[in-house]
Amino acid sequence: MLIFTDVPTNTIYQYSYSDSLAIYLKPSGLTGEGPDKGDSGGNGLVLDKDGNLIICQHGDRRVAKMLAPLDKPEPEFETLVDNYKGMKFNSPNDLVFDSKGNLYFTDPPYGLKQQEKDPRKEIPFNGVFKLSVNGKLSLVTDKQTRPNGIALSPDESKLYVANSDPQMCLWMVYQINEDETIDEGEVFFDATDMYDGKSGNADGMKINRDGYIFATGPGGVLVLSPEGKHLGTIRTGKATANCAFNTDESILYMTAHDQLMRIKLK
Repeated sequence: MLIFTDVPTNTIYQYSYSDSLAIYLKPSGLTGEGPDKGDSGGNGLVLDKDGNLIICQHGDRRVAKMLAPLDKPEPEFETLVDNYKGMKFNSPNDLVFDSKGNLYFTDPPYGLKQQEKDPRKEIPFNGVFKLSVNGKLSLVTDKQTRPNGIALSPDESKLYVANSDPQMCLWMVYQINEDETIDEGEVFFDATDMYDGKSGNADGMKINRDGYIFATGPGGVLVLSPEGKHLGTIRTGKATANCAFNTDESILYMTAHDQLMRIKLK
């Protein structure tokens, strides 16, 4: 099956050819009482090496592991990380594991009602973080204004991070060194001139085994070469938040506003 989050309804849905659409997990991101239920659901999803579901939870402001098995989901969670130097995260958004088990994730303010001006915001920036296998949390960068989607190159030498700022709608790329230190990064692709306020912003992305980037952005899903050339756009007709491949990368699934879409790839 395919699972995907619907942030406003605090729900994860499942889709399969045989059973169509059904609720998979609710609540998904706000497990207790909170002042803002509108944007408090789960957001980014990933499986760890043991097949556990890891969720970026807006409402609980943490990255958490679902304790139940995938085929019997229950809203029971274990906190993996919920603060940086004692300051609660804004609202973890998206995440990716490397082959060693290190977890990279973004923390923009979208889960906070007033975002930057929200009185509950404790971290003075919107960061990209790394949770190492040994449990150590480190800051990758605090220089992006709205870090959002995140992905690794197939050889794990590069980390890509979308920046969903209308004034800087772009993707950054960071070099990961052999000692796991990360450089200052550079602009990989800038779509600010494409942003029109209606057709989407730099958001989620996935990278196929050949290193081509499928990045949700203005107009739908932008297809970018490993060198940062814009090859074309899958036009969904709606603001598109995220995407995912099937196992053999022959189909791309896309969450576009209120619709789940798919397209067969060449």
